[in-house]
Amino acid sequence: MATKAYELYGIPIAPEDPEQEYMTVQETAYVLKCSVSWLRRLLRTKNELCGRNGRGGRIITNREQRATIHVIRSAGDPRTGRPAPRRRSPRRATAKTSVAP
Repeated sequence: MATKAYELYGIPIAPEDPEQEYMTVQETAYVLKCSVSWLRRLLRTKNELCGRNGRGGRIITNREQRATIHVIRSAGDPRTGRPAPRRRSPRRATAKTSVAP
C-alpha cells in the first residue's frame, strides 16, 4: 500500500502546459518519462540542474535544466556504460530428473 506522501509527491503528474518555463519534479518526471525517485536522485547529485521555489520550498526546473536532464537520461545507463539497460533473459526451464527407486 502506498503511503500518503508517495501519493502526493512520488507519482508523475501531467503539467498544465508542457512548454511552460518552470515545472515541479513531478511534472518534469512526467514530461521526461522517468520516475520521480530517479529524478530526485539525479538532482541530489547534480545540484546545478534544479532550483528551489522559496526558502526550502519546492524543487523546480527550467527549460535549459530539463534539456540537460534529457541528455543525461538519453546517454543510457551510467553504471555499465551501455547505451541502454539490457532486458533480462527469460528463465530457462530445467528438465526434471527421475529419482531411482
